[in-house]
Order: sequence, then C-alpha cells, then structure tokens
Amino acid sequence: MSFLDRIHVFNHYDLTRFIPFVVGDERYGWVRPDFANELLRFPAVFQVSDTQVLLNPALDDYAQRTEAVAEVVQELAGQGCIRGWYDEAYPVTHDFHQAAEFEIDRAAAPYFGLRAFGVHVNGIVEKETGDHIWVGIRARDKPHFPGQYDHIVAGGQPVGLSLIDNVVKESAEEAGIPEVLARQAKPIGKITYCIETACCLKPDTLFTFDLILPESFVPVATDGEVDHFELWPMKTLSEVVANTEKFKPNCNLVVIDLLIRRGVIHQQTLDYEKIRQGLSRPLPC
Repeated sequence: MSFLDRIHVFNHYDLTRFIPFVVGDERYGWVRPDFANELLRFPAVFQVSDTQVLLNPALDDYAQRTEAVAEVVQELAGQGCIRGWYDEAYPVTHDFHQAAEFEIDRAAAPYFGLRAFGVHVNGIVEKETGDHIWVGIRARDKPHFPGQYDHIVAGGQPVGLSLIDNVVKESAEEAGIPEVLARQAKPIGKITYCIETACCLKPDTLFTFDLILPESFVPVATDGEVDHFELWPMKTLSEVVANTEKFKPNCNLVVIDLLIRRGVIHQQTLDYEKIRQGLSRPLPC
C-alpha cells in the first residue's frame, strides 16, 4: 500500500449515512440512524427527528449537559450499545482551543461523531549514522490493535490537561520518560482525518511532537500498554509503513508526516503534494 493509500484510508466517509448531532443551533457531530433510535428512549436529554439529534435545549449549561449525557451513555454502555469504557472525559467542541459545550466519556464520543483530539510523540535519536526512532510494540492482550507497532508515546487528549502536560503524563505512564526530558518535546503541528466505521464517524485531530532523546536513554514499558520498544533507522520505518499492515493505522499518518519533515519522503516521491495535503483535511464538524 502506498503512502497516499494510507492517507485515503483515513479520509473515507459518507455523511448521507448519518444525521447531524446539534447543540444549541450548531452541529457538533454526526450520528448513525440506528444509534439515534437508541437515543429516542431518552427524550429528556435528546430530541430525535429524521433530520437531527438535538441536545435538549433545557440543558443549558456545561454541568447540566455533562451530567445528563453521562447518565445516558453509561446506560447504553451497560447495554452494549456503546463498546468499552475509559473513564476519560473528552471535550465536546469544534476546536481544541475553543470552550467546550460539555464533556463526554472517550468511549462514547465516536458514536456522536464528535471531534476528538490526541497527542503523538516521535521519539527520535539523532545518531552519526542517521536518524532513528523508537517504536513501541503494543501488548498482545490489548483489546485494540494488539501486537501492532505504535509511537513511543501516544494518547487521547482529555479535559483538564494542556497538550504538553498530557505528553508528560503519557510519557511517564507508557515509556518511563522522566518529566525533565518529556518537557523537551517540541510541538510540530497537527494531523486531521475523518474515518467512517461500522458504528461511528471519527473526525480526529492528532497533535504531533518531536522528542529528541539521548542515545543513552532506553524507554521502559511501565503500564502494560506496550510489550517492549525497538529502535529503528528511518529507512526501516519507511519500509514498514509502505509495505506492511503492522502499524496501528492512524500512526501511519504521523509517521508519514515525520518522513516528509526528515526528507525521506520528498518532492521526487510519487504523489508528494497529495500526500502532504492529505495530512490536513477539513473536518465535517
């Protein structure tokens, strides 16, 4: 699969298969009709029609909305209508730097087609022989993407943490990176994509960071998320992304961005402009 194919996988959706999720007079997400039918059971919270799912206007502040929606999604999760549970609150907003309307558990966010945010860190070692990157191998008992390759540090962006504080938290939890080192992570930019799944729409934004690590540092799997880490040259990284399905899928986009910035993918690479532009797509909400 080409680099451009990797990007196309994460920009494939059909909004005609969804109905808008509206708060106030603004659309914040997209809902599958079958999930909207489940929400019909909660008219005090959601007003469902053929054309939209409207959060009840009587819920007119952050706390009210958060509490009311939490009761619904917890019940739906208990009934198997929402898979998994994180106990991790995501903001409901158009933009990370904009005030949120309310918060919702991470597991429920895709069912409402809400924008979600995360941080991904490239752990780079600059050797005399060339740049290398630390790659995590996900634990084989994880429910999602077991045994696949991942970044040294990556995680969802919860309510109440700045981006860099989240990087510090995830760095300690996932790779044993001390705070004094993690805070040296350099913010690079963001990658946007939107993908349709069987149950949901996922319009996601990944904030990317580069962390230059000393050759003497070796990450340690500390929280069970990762089985172990491996240090790869950029050439190996490029070949694995281009020729295998071994990376956690959205990590491919962050790796492609890194390969562009480090000159592995360049102007002479097939479809270079489409690849570069494909990492920053407009989102439908």
